[in-house]
Amino acid sequence: MIKRLDHINLRTGKLEEMIAWYSEVLEMRSGPRPNFSFPGAWMYAGDNALVHLVGCDPAPTDPGKDLRLEHGAFRATGFAAFVGRLKARGDRYELTPIEDFGIVQVNVWDPDGNHLHIDFLAAEANA
Repeated sequence: MIKRLDHINLRTGKLEEMIAWYSEVLEMRSGPRPNFSFPGAWMYAGDNALVHLVGCDPAPTDPGKDLRLEHGAFRATGFAAFVGRLKARGDRYELTPIEDFGIVQVNVWDPDGNHLHIDFLAAEANA
């Protein structure tokens, strides 16, 4: 039985830019990672490595052949601070209320164009 998201794995030709984005926008930190033979970073929220970044050259370009992620989603708190951070950076985002589930999705795109939505309780988002 599935309990929670363990991690998403993203291949990128922009490893340093991706590390910075996940650090600055999602407030994750780069943490311990096995000594693989390829470049990468594991981005942590608390004790969990939720995003595994794999540096590759050349960068993935063909959606039909290269691995792609349609989207990943995280549950979060701190709606006002998060949206404020996006505005301050000038990052694109879209709000999507999901009234049936009492959440508001903040849709964002990382430097490689991967779609993520960060889910907040509607009561917090509407406060």
